[in-house]
Amino acid sequence: MTAAGAAVTTLYVNNAAGSNCSDAGSGTKAAPYCHVTAAAAVVLPGQTVDIAGGTYNDTALTITRSGTAQAPITFRGPAYDVNNPGMNAAHISGGAPNHPDNGIVVLGAQHVRFQDLAVEPSGQRQAVVLDDAHDVSFTRVNAWGGGVKIGNGSTGVTYAQSQFGYTSGPLFQVDSGATGTVISTNVIQVSLAAGSSGVLANDAPSTVVVSNTIRGNCWPGIVLTGTSGGAVVENNVVDTSLDGGKACGASASDTGISVDATSTGGTKVDYNVVSPLSGGPAYSWAGTAYTTQQAFTAASGQGGHDFVATDDFQNKAQPSPVIDSADETAPGMIGGDAWNWPALDDPVVPNTGTGSGFRDRGAQEFQDFGSLFTPAGPTRLLDTRAAIGVPRAAPLSPYGTVDLQVAGNAGIPADATAVTLNVTVTDPKQDGHLTVYPYGDVLRTSSNLNWTAGTTIPNLVTVPVKDGRISLHNHSPGTAHVIADLAGYYSAKGSVFTAKSPTRLLDTRTPIGVPKAAPVGANSTLDLQVAGVGGVPADGVTAVTMNVTVTDPQQDGHLTVFPHGAQQPDASNLNWTAGTTVPNLVTVPVKDGKVSFANVSFGTTHVIADLAGYYSAEGRDTFRPVGPSRVMDTRETRYFEDGSNRPAGAVPARDTLVISFGEMPETTSVTLNVTVTEPGGPGHLTVYPHGTTAPDASNLNWTKGQTIANQVIVSVQDKKVSLYNASDAPVHVIVDLFGYQGP
Repeated sequence: MTAAGAAVTTLYVNNAAGSNCSDAGSGTKAAPYCHVTAAAAVVLPGQTVDIAGGTYNDTALTITRSGTAQAPITFRGPAYDVNNPGMNAAHISGGAPNHPDNGIVVLGAQHVRFQDLAVEPSGQRQAVVLDDAHDVSFTRVNAWGGGVKIGNGSTGVTYAQSQFGYTSGPLFQVDSGATGTVISTNVIQVSLAAGSSGVLANDAPSTVVVSNTIRGNCWPGIVLTGTSGGAVVENNVVDTSLDGGKACGASASDTGISVDATSTGGTKVDYNVVSPLSGGPAYSWAGTAYTTQQAFTAASGQGGHDFVATDDFQNKAQPSPVIDSADETAPGMIGGDAWNWPALDDPVVPNTGTGSGFRDRGAQEFQDFGSLFTPAGPTRLLDTRAAIGVPRAAPLSPYGTVDLQVAGNAGIPADATAVTLNVTVTDPKQDGHLTVYPYGDVLRTSSNLNWTAGTTIPNLVTVPVKDGRISLHNHSPGTAHVIADLAGYYSAKGSVFTAKSPTRLLDTRTPIGVPKAAPVGANSTLDLQVAGVGGVPADGVTAVTMNVTVTDPQQDGHLTVFPHGAQQPDASNLNWTAGTTVPNLVTVPVKDGKVSFANVSFGTTHVIADLAGYYSAEGRDTFRPVGPSRVMDTRETRYFEDGSNRPAGAVPARDTLVISFGEMPETTSVTLNVTVTEPGGPGHLTVYPHGTTAPDASNLNWTKGQTIANQVIVSVQDKKVSLYNASDAPVHVIVDLFGYQGP
């Protein structure tokens, strides 16, 4: 019940069991109507008819009541869920099969809105018919088995963000003097039935056909005939081939866009993508057929920004002509695509459209891309010894967690998807390990650093960012200080990563990268040329990722890797005690084509650097942060997607472990945290692309009984990577996935 004198703004329709519905009732939420027709018979200007999810067999649902320009009538189903389209939808049925009828008829009404509905006509009738309708809009009103007919002088009709298919005749037919019709951002699947087509405007001036995706099945895509001049045909994707790629017969009516001579006046055709796969003409203009965009444009002056090309998003070898190339200023453009996804800027595709430049053509906005990397720092974001990133100076408590704000800090943007940090644990009181994971997620079983009491140990960590934060958990019964130095972040803008097989750029023992074999002197710096070396381009490189190893150090100390020419920062990438061999993955900005290594120690040490990849403006790969998730633990039985399994057991001496990423999307490289534990003797592990020869490089080095972890970025081949145990004793290996690169 409403308060006395209060205007009723919503009428409810709900025929679900227990809804207490009645068509003779008042249409309140407590006592809704059973049929949409009951609400349509009484609805007033400014009111909304709220239709619950379900199926409504409303034979001949005819809308005759009008709203006003200031107070339209609205028929609305459950809010559209982009993650579950079609779920809990309100289905309007045209009646039983033996009583065929249209779905929705708007007869002589004006100022009416329809949204978030599914229409199911029966007996091959129309899903929607508009007869003498004015200022009527349909948003996300889907139909399969029936089309839309707009005629009898209708004006100002808009149909947008909807999906149609499989009916005889045109999916959209605009005729009989209808003017100002807008058909925008719809997915139109033409039937194989005779006489089908995507959009047919006949004697319908000023029709706007923009941003639709039309699959023609050997029937015409868009046709303007009769007195249909003044039309706009822009940003559409038209493919008239059979079943998405097969050529049509010689007699097929498979022209992509057809404009008769009587409809060319004032008509604009541009920014469309027309597929050539049908084998038929891409265009017909004033009776002349054209198979190429160049010929069409030369003859008609139209289609200067068109492409005759396939629109396949999955062709990752080169950008689709659909992506980031639409005319955003075209009339009738809608804010989202047919699934209501917003326009997103593909970070590796040039923005060639108008306006923002990154609207896609057709009804689908491409969403399947990751992030790009911006090298930064090293900048200290966390130091529990000095109250940096925490409210006071204090070690991380036993089994304690610190949540670290990263977005908005040190230039990290709010849309950052992941950060790369060099994380160091120092002065731990008990053995343990550190887990770095997205803020708010369930604590994972993965580990990023493993230590014994009293040691100082670093590791590079790439971790997804959630709500602008990350979390670091001390999995130890003792306290430990934690330090985190920023190496870079992933976001919508930045550089593209190109993975390289491990390639040695520096070895002071050999010499490689230095003029003579000699260790790096105590408290001295070594400059290394990386641009133009080992597959790294000579120009345009913003950062490199290397596995850096220190061996045979004469005194305790640490190594700092930083951009050449920059001031040496107060940060460490590797920490060691005299005589040990320690590796760590390092991502460092490149300046003047070089990077620098500072040996902060009172003794000499040898340094080795193996290239894992580089960042630049070139390439198609973007980063998708995931997990962390455990993909291998040789201490446990591991099952694979093909039904096979690897029984628990250490990797034997001088043997190779292969890990499959077969369930993942197309992947060029993976970011892993690899841990070695319970080694039977000293040795090292090499991680490399499957099917290639193990390189002379190491990712982890250990002594007998030591547990050691290191981040690894490795190219994927055949969706697999290999791990070689280069030691004379078995060793257990644990692998956690933190992200992957792919086109």
